[in-house]
Amino acid sequence: MKQNPLKTASLGIQHVLAMYAGAVIVPLIIGGALDFSSKELAYLVSLDILTSGIATLLQVWQNRYFGIGLPIVLGCTFTAVGPIIAIGGQYGLSAIYGSILISGLIVMLIAKFFGKLIRFFPPVVTGSVVTIIGTTLIPVAMNNVAGGQGSPDFGSVTNISLAFGTLLFIIILYRFFKGFIRAISILLGLIAGTIAAVFMGKVDFSAVGDASWFHMVAPLHFATPSFELVPIITMTLVAIVSLVESTGVYFALSDITGRKLTENDLVKGYRSEGLASVIGALFNSFPYTTYSQNVGLVQFSGVKGKNVIYTMAGILIFLGFVPKIAALTTVIPTSVLGGAMVAMFGMVIASGIKMLSKVDFSSQENLLIIACSVGVGLGVTTVPDLFAQLPDSIKILTNSGIVAGSLTAIFLNIVFNVAKPIKQIQTSQNVKAS
Repeated sequence: MKQNPLKTASLGIQHVLAMYAGAVIVPLIIGGALDFSSKELAYLVSLDILTSGIATLLQVWQNRYFGIGLPIVLGCTFTAVGPIIAIGGQYGLSAIYGSILISGLIVMLIAKFFGKLIRFFPPVVTGSVVTIIGTTLIPVAMNNVAGGQGSPDFGSVTNISLAFGTLLFIIILYRFFKGFIRAISILLGLIAGTIAAVFMGKVDFSAVGDASWFHMVAPLHFATPSFELVPIITMTLVAIVSLVESTGVYFALSDITGRKLTENDLVKGYRSEGLASVIGALFNSFPYTTYSQNVGLVQFSGVKGKNVIYTMAGILIFLGFVPKIAALTTVIPTSVLGGAMVAMFGMVIASGIKMLSKVDFSSQENLLIIACSVGVGLGVTTVPDLFAQLPDSIKILTNSGIVAGSLTAIFLNIVFNVAKPIKQIQTSQNVKAS
């Protein structure tokens, strides 16, 4: 059945708005820390949006060599922000792009090995990881509900009213409408919340006025890649950490869409992420990974087709060439976005719980795996300075609640469910021998 182009475009815009704030904040933080001019910052943001679209296309388009073929959205990984700033400060811009380029190539080479890890991801692990992803995103949503961390009006009545007003509007649409209106309830909620914010004087259109209508994107605009050993090792670690996070997203979308993943699917998904980072380096952009917030949107809207994500990727590529329209999406107040995030991120948690419903809860071992992994993931998120005294190379693995919790789930599953059968086989063989 042919989809209505207007409906498909609306659903694509909804996905753009869900990921846009996260995608934009990364180049703003990195560019600001590396003393980019306002003109260079504007270019970097547009470049990032463009390459996010390209990276998403590479992942959704499934072929013989790459692309997992799920409704996945890619954007710059937050895990890379600290390391990129550190590399830029010590080695310069060229070393940043050289390390991203090599790390992307390494990911493409090790994708086959990583794909074999699928046996270490039974429902108790995948369900725990997806639940961790959702719970670690909720503090982000709540900070936005209050107006954004560090904002002068953090927690003001205006921000709280806008956030929960937006959430209430979304819930009302979801309760009283079906079909297309329900599917785009997040988009309509963001529009309604922004209109309300205009009347409250909370919307600033200056960024739209300052942005240009069109600019051309050129590869190697800022620097030609150079290659230093320490930055390459650092960004390779970041890339491997991103693969762990992405694996959880793959399985979450696999469960939502009802498609069983094979080892080859994972390999092609990992390979796409490596290729996306190579393209990011050549365009002087960033390494790219899956965005969890869009998983919640797929679950919430009930629209699981790839056409919407293709449309969304096309919109991102278009916005990369038209900064003025891209800037228009940034006028949505943080609190309005936070209200919508509560629903979207909550849906990620719900997906994780749904996956855990397949787990044998009569097993105390499974209960302990869930308890420890979710506890560690949420604990690291709520107490980010927990591992502040560790070396930087180790903190790459421990600073993310998603990664810390995921690694805990994988390790405990090996201890209780993988190593145990091996031990039992050895014991039975010893008994027969005696």
